[in-house]
Amino acid sequence: MDVIGEDAQQRAEDGKSDKKKGSSWKELPILIVVALGLALLIKTFIVQPFYIPSESMENTLLINDRVLVNKLVYHTRDIERGDVIVFNGEDSWDPEVVTEEPTNPVTGALRWVGELFGLVPGEKDYIKRVIGVPGDTVKCCDSKGRVTVNGVPLDETSYLFPGDEPSDRPFEVKVPAGRLWVMGDHRSVSYDSRGHTGDPGGGTIAVDNVLGRAFVIMWPVSRWTSLDIPSTFDQPGLRK
Repeated sequence: MDVIGEDAQQRAEDGKSDKKKGSSWKELPILIVVALGLALLIKTFIVQPFYIPSESMENTLLINDRVLVNKLVYHTRDIERGDVIVFNGEDSWDPEVVTEEPTNPVTGALRWVGELFGLVPGEKDYIKRVIGVPGDTVKCCDSKGRVTVNGVPLDETSYLFPGDEPSDRPFEVKVPAGRLWVMGDHRSVSYDSRGHTGDPGGGTIAVDNVLGRAFVIMWPVSRWTSLDIPSTFDQPGLRK
């Protein structure tokens, strides 16, 4: 009797185990959908990973770095000079890195997931440093070859790519309302506001196109660091 009872109990436990395994496989697609939904929600409203596709922000940011972009910060404060921002250049700037359009729905879906988690670059997204905010007069260069904002020279040595000049071409712009003047830290290769002066807005980009502020390098781990505003932008004379 004991043996028969044990066999029946074992069969019952095996049946429960099989049901649990079957249930787990059925729940897996639901869990994946929920995880993607949460990731999309977070990306849309809170924080977004962004893949660095070009050398325009070296050595602050290197190709294949991943940064986190705060999408809430500009709901609580204005965009500031020195911020590293990600913005959408659709219908304005051509992409710095051209990527081929997906040829089928599966490839398109995989690319979408890659953009969602910051594994591939967005086609129309850019990352640059804010040099001038609405109302500023940004000019290059003064007698010492420096960029000036409202007549105040910037000391850019802490973030400018070693050996680069602040600009290889002269310019002077009054930043219109609702616009920003942005430049890459690797000035000799960055196709930034200076290269778009003939476009509508005179090279400036719309504040409304800003997706958020890049605030930390999250990958690779060896390069983890916060992206703080350089001290040169704290000069009182910059404020108007």
